[in-house]
Amino acid sequence: MANEFSDGRVEPAREEILPRTPSVLGSEGTQLADLKEKVVEDFNAATTTAKEGAAAAMVKAKDVVSEQANFAARQIGGIATALKKVGSELEGSDQSEIGRYAGQIGSTVENFAKRIEGRDLGEVATMAEDFGRKQPLAFLGIAALAGLAASRFLTASATRPANEKSRETPEAAKFDVLKSGGNANG
Repeated sequence: MANEFSDGRVEPAREEILPRTPSVLGSEGTQLADLKEKVVEDFNAATTTAKEGAAAAMVKAKDVVSEQANFAARQIGGIATALKKVGSELEGSDQSEIGRYAGQIGSTVENFAKRIEGRDLGEVATMAEDFGRKQPLAFLGIAALAGLAASRFLTASATRPANEKSRETPEAAKFDVLKSGGNANG
C-alpha cells in the first residue's frame, strides 16, 4: 500500500514475511502456540493475584488510617478538655478574659474532634484546613500544644545511657561515697 511517505512501492503484508500459523511451522508452531498460551495464562493469573493483593492491602491500609484518625480524634478531644479546664480555672482567677478565651478554644477544638471521628484521612485533612482558615488562633494553639506534646514524647522516649551514675550531680556522688563508707573528698 503506497502513502505519502513511501516511494510508491507496495510492501508485502507482515503475515507473508513472518508466517505464524501452526500449519506453516509444523510441530514447532504448535509448541510455540502452546507456550504462548501458557505464558498468557500465567501472566493473567499473576496479574489477578497482584490486583487482589493490592486491593487487600488498600483495605488494610484504610482500616489502619481510620483507626489512627479515631485515635487522633480522641487525643484532640483530650486536648480540648484540658483547654476547657484551664479556661475555667483562669476564669476563677484574676485572668478571667484569658480563661474565657481558652474555654472557647477548648469548645471549638472539642467540636472539631467530634467531627473528625470516623472520617478518612483525606476528609480529616480537608477539615483541618477549613478549621485553620476559620479559627486561625485556635489552630495555632493546637499546633503549639501538639509540638509541646511531641517534644515531651520524644524526650521521654529518648534512650538513656546505660550508666546512670554519669547523670548524677556531684552532691549525689558524694552522698553515695559517704554512704558506702568511703572518703568524699577524694
